[in-house]
Amino acid sequence: MTRCWRGTTVHELSICQALIEQVEAVAREQGAVQVVQVRIGIGPLSGVEPQLLEQAFLLARAGSIAASARLLIDHLPIRVSCRQCGQETGAEVANLACGNCGDWHTQLVSGDEMLLSRVELVREAPAGIMADATIN
Repeated sequence: MTRCWRGTTVHELSICQALIEQVEAVAREQGAVQVVQVRIGIGPLSGVEPQLLEQAFLLARAGSIAASARLLIDHLPIRVSCRQCGQETGAEVANLACGNCGDWHTQLVSGDEMLLSRVELVREAPAGIMADATIN
């Protein structure tokens, strides 16, 4: 059983804390003064609940350079590679069979990941003028 804290599981909270650490590292590297938006991709087999992650992000961002940042979540597809026919096709959570020939001898290509895909930040320009930057 996973413990909950104010409706957020500890699992998603620890993931968000690690995400904020990554975002802060990117912000430092880029000389940012503020993080505006964080975009991630989550596959349905990642073991992460997007709704709980959104709640946990609100807690994890507090007191960081991303304190007012928005979290955008892209839902990534499941893709499998068939060992029988060699095709790469889409699949479903409960059915990882090849979409081309129907064979069950497949290898997962994507759908189990969580990726930091984009960080939008504000950095201070040399003359004290704020400049926007997007890091992909």
